[in-house]
Amino acid sequence: MDKKDLSIVYMGTPEFAVEPLRLLVENGYNIAGVITMPDKPAGRGYKIQYSPVKEFALVHDLPLLQPVKLKDPEFLEELRKWKADLQIVVAFRMLPEVVWNMPRYGTFNLHASLLPQYRGAAPINWAIINGEKETGITTFFLTHEIDTGEVIQQVPVPIGENDNAGIIHDKLMELGGKLVLETVDSILAGNLTSIPQEEMRIGVELKPAPKIFKETCRINWEQDMAAIHNFVRGLSPYPTAWTELEKGDSRIILKIFETEKLSASHQLPVGSIVTDGKKDIHIAVRDGYIGVRSLQLAGKKRLAAQEFLRGNNLEGGRVV
Repeated sequence: MDKKDLSIVYMGTPEFAVEPLRLLVENGYNIAGVITMPDKPAGRGYKIQYSPVKEFALVHDLPLLQPVKLKDPEFLEELRKWKADLQIVVAFRMLPEVVWNMPRYGTFNLHASLLPQYRGAAPINWAIINGEKETGITTFFLTHEIDTGEVIQQVPVPIGENDNAGIIHDKLMELGGKLVLETVDSILAGNLTSIPQEEMRIGVELKPAPKIFKETCRINWEQDMAAIHNFVRGLSPYPTAWTELEKGDSRIILKIFETEKLSASHQLPVGSIVTDGKKDIHIAVRDGYIGVRSLQLAGKKRLAAQEFLRGNNLEGGRVV
C-alpha cells in the first residue's frame, strides 16, 4: 500500500499534538481529516482562540471537525465519510468505542510516559514530582479503559535533576512526532507488533498520573528538600506550584517556578524566609533550605529572585 492510499484521521488539540501531524504531512501521508476541540474564548478580552492543531490544519488546508460531543450522530456521520483506515490521537480527549473502533487498522494514541507507568492526564508532571530519573513516550492502541491498550513502541528519555515539566514536554514533543511517524510506517509496512500491558506490569508497582487542579499545586513545606524541589519543577512553568506569602497581617499568593536545594543545619521554623535583600531568597525546610530562583506575586510578572527583591522586602516573612 502507498502512503497516499492509507487514509488517516488525526485527533489532537495543543502544541504537543502539532509535531506528529506536521511530520505526517511532510512525509506524504494522506490526512483525510483533523479533529480538534471547539474554539473557546481566552485571555482578558475573551477573544476566540484556535487550538494549535486547528491553526496547523487551516494553514495546510486539511479538512477539519470540531465536535462538542463525540457521540453526536451528525459528527459520527461526517467522520464515517472520511473512511479512515487509521486514527491517531495525541493529547485530545477520551474517545467512545464507536469512534476508536471505526478504522480497520484501529486507533493508536501517543502518551507522554513509559506505559504502563503514569497512566492519566498529567504524566510529565507526576514523573518529575515523584523524582523519576527517566520517563519516555509510548504509542499504543486504544481500548475500553484509558491508557491500557497494547503497547506498540516506546522511547525512554532521561530526566535531569533540575529538568522541569517544560523541558521534558519539549523533548517528548519532538521525540513523539518521530515515534508517531515510525509507528505509521510500521503499520503501512505490515510489520507492526504490540505487547499487552498486562505482560509489562508483572511485579511492578504502577504510579498514576491524575489530572492536576489548583489545590494540587500548593506546596507542602513540611516535606523534605528534595520532594519540594521536585514538586516545583514538576509543575513549572505550568500550572505552577504556589504558596501563601505571609508578612505581618497580610497574605498573598506566591507562585514559585524555579528552586535549588541547599543543605544546611538550622533551628528556624519551617517556612521562614531568609534573605540578604539583594539576590538570595532561602526558605527553611526541615533538612535545609529551598533557594528560590524565580517567582511571581499574584497579579504581577514572573521575576528572577534578584529582580524580585528590588521591589519587595521579604524580611520577617514566611510561607505557609
